[in-house]
Amino acid sequence: MNDPEDIERRLNAARERLARTPFPLDGRTSAKRREYEFASSEVLRLERLAAAVKGDEYAESIAFPMRWDIGAPLPHLFVNDHKALLAFLLSEPDPTWDGSYVTIKSPAAEHPEPLGIVEFEGCSSAKLGSPNDEVFGGHPLEGRGLECYAAQRVVNSRWLKEVERINSVHPHYRPEAWRDLQHYIFWFHDSTFECLAKSFKVEVHRFRSGTY
Repeated sequence: MNDPEDIERRLNAARERLARTPFPLDGRTSAKRREYEFASSEVLRLERLAAAVKGDEYAESIAFPMRWDIGAPLPHLFVNDHKALLAFLLSEPDPTWDGSYVTIKSPAAEHPEPLGIVEFEGCSSAKLGSPNDEVFGGHPLEGRGLECYAAQRVVNSRWLKEVERINSVHPHYRPEAWRDLQHYIFWFHDSTFECLAKSFKVEVHRFRSGTY
């Protein structure tokens, strides 16, 4: 039985455990990293359960086959009336990196970069911009399963309901036409992407800056 008060107690306890579990700065300390990831995933699971029981909106993970660069994904959005294309730099770990330096991403770079392109089909609306990761805690979905640098969908989306309500005055409005729409949210370093679409497909390309 999903008792809301019991879930809240479990959620508070999970948050306290997470607060006592420091994030391992040394990526090679696998045991500590697993401990942190387990504590974090338990908080997210209970956040989503608490919101679902109350009928509130919440973010959940989706199957997504690529990871974008955390530091400088440089996302670009192209939109028309029915489709959205989102492009961003992918994460490509350097096996020789020892943590003593940073790699600067620049549009003028000459070496090939791995580029992820996501095509959102049946797109009703899309946006890219504020907030960035420095104000993650102010997002309405914070505390409701939202994750940094992850591809997610929003369940019980208020934005989707609002857009449908606006369109309900159309003489040919059909409620069933809105049932296939999903609210997707992707959190980048300097911006957030959100869209309402039926589905998406992904491609990976390599490009050299200045050649397109």
